[in-house]
Amino acid sequence: MTANVSPVRVAVAQFEPRVGVENLKANGLAVEERIRTAAEAGAGLIVLPELATTGYVFSSRDEAFAHAEAVPDGRSVESFARLAAEYDAYIVGCVVERDGTRLFDTAVLVGPDGYIGRYRKTHLWNTEKLWFTPGDEGFSVYDTRIGRIGLLVCWDIWFPETARIVSQLGADIICIPTGWVWTPPPLYDASGVCMPAYLTTTAAHVNNVFIATADRIGEERGVGFMGNSLIAGTNGWPIDRIAGPDEDTILYADVDLTAARTAPIWNQLNDLHRDRRTDLYDQMLGYGAAPLPR
Repeated sequence: MTANVSPVRVAVAQFEPRVGVENLKANGLAVEERIRTAAEAGAGLIVLPELATTGYVFSSRDEAFAHAEAVPDGRSVESFARLAAEYDAYIVGCVVERDGTRLFDTAVLVGPDGYIGRYRKTHLWNTEKLWFTPGDEGFSVYDTRIGRIGLLVCWDIWFPETARIVSQLGADIICIPTGWVWTPPPLYDASGVCMPAYLTTTAAHVNNVFIATADRIGEERGVGFMGNSLIAGTNGWPIDRIAGPDEDTILYADVDLTAARTAPIWNQLNDLHRDRRTDLYDQMLGYGAAPLPR
């Protein structure tokens, strides 16, 4: 297939939100500014960092609750939906979701017609385990007008099963709001790229899927963040470039999302999906859902 049948400009926004209820309004305005900038530059799919409207480093469970909102009826999701309708775009954000007495670190997808779906972060990092409940709804891929969109959050990318399952569910692109914190040194290699960025490109390569990661920058209550947002092609290589560790920026990539369905054959003898030894291991790694045809 040579026709560009699902063209879309993907944008990932990298900036520094700030924790604290006194910063909620400023964070919301910063998010809206970046959504508008990306949409006015032609982006049809915009990805925001993890907890971009609230900041990340909570000091107590009570403070985490003070930043929380319902999904889909909370302030952030309603703002995303309003902007998505205004610009005829799709937006992936990430919020502190309150569901009764439980909190989740939740990625949400909205489109021109409103809220589409959510993903509750499966793997929790460090003090997230003190505030959040691990995701209880599994993995999903959402069919949209531009293609099939899968969601993960941050630390999930360290677990190869997550991107493999979401890609086997038929995702054309996996959108990952992230808040990559400083890991044991070295933080970056000589080219200024951190390990999470390499994990992202590897996941795109081995699953033949686009991945868009939007990370944050700066320091918050003694916790540093890595930057290095990127959009990886189906071959794993970053499209355009990897954002710097401290850049306040938006990266763009013009892609045909259906390429994720049509380019798994690497030579005359190897097909990435058909070569899997599903006689030895389950196609879905034991996950209880059927894959979509590519």
